[in-house]
Amino acid sequence: MELKQLQYFMAICEELHFTRAAEKMGVSAPNISQQIRRLEEELGVLLFDRVGKTIVLTDAGAILHQHGAAVFGHLQQASDAIADLKQMQGGSLSIGVLPGDADLMFNALLLNFHQTYPTISLSLLETMKVTEQVLDRSIDVGVTIGPVIDERLTSIPLFHEEFSLAVSMKDPLAAENFVSLNRLHALKMVMFPPDHQCRKVIDRFCMDNGFTLQPHIVTTTLSSLLQMVQSGVGTSVLPRLLLDNLHHTDIKVVHLRNPTPSQDICLIYRSDRYVGYAMRTFIKTLKAYIETAINHAKSS
Repeated sequence: MELKQLQYFMAICEELHFTRAAEKMGVSAPNISQQIRRLEEELGVLLFDRVGKTIVLTDAGAILHQHGAAVFGHLQQASDAIADLKQMQGGSLSIGVLPGDADLMFNALLLNFHQTYPTISLSLLETMKVTEQVLDRSIDVGVTIGPVIDERLTSIPLFHEEFSLAVSMKDPLAAENFVSLNRLHALKMVMFPPDHQCRKVIDRFCMDNGFTLQPHIVTTTLSSLLQMVQSGVGTSVLPRLLLDNLHHTDIKVVHLRNPTPSQDICLIYRSDRYVGYAMRTFIKTLKAYIETAINHAKSS
């Protein structure tokens, strides 16, 4: 079995059409058909059932497709590993995060990362399709809500994120240690838009507890939201880890209970991809950054 024959076979599996597969591989249709016939003769089995212009994989074809995918996956890993070695601790990495998480989690991290590892190029993309884009390889790694259960993906738990109420120090609520979630219904709220990931979490918990949040003001930026809370325009619900590490002296962080809105955050990447220097370094840095932020919040 020749590698080129296996490439032709995999192209036909993707297209389920000999002519389109031939065009994709840059060869003639008779040539690709001849190579597949030779492969079938060598293996002693039919790889495709041909019914008119329609073709489907046989059981033997399905087996070869599974192993062929593994072969090319290993070859890609080898190529990535060699490229990583040649780059001498450089490289590039694309990271997908949910909308809003760039402001809430990554701005300071990316600045510190670039200063520490200037030879690594990073690109950050906000997307609602983190998992899908990791799977189709349009991004290298993703940070998203867990758990993510897919045998094609490696998932690394990062942290359990709880949400708290941010109020002005001049607000009477600043004197309280905690507030029940159902009290949000009666408060003047300043929140992100409904499509923001933080807002989605809060809305889901509120709906589960029998009410719908009706914010007084909606803003798309974290800075304007915090400014309005500081000024006493309204209260807001934000990740506690973020609030504890901002250290705004004009904002009091009040626990939310009964229940406490929360979510699990994880990092994902394709299980069949080579984890090169850039990715290894980013994952190590991200985990250390989160651990430091958590410890800092506990000690403050």
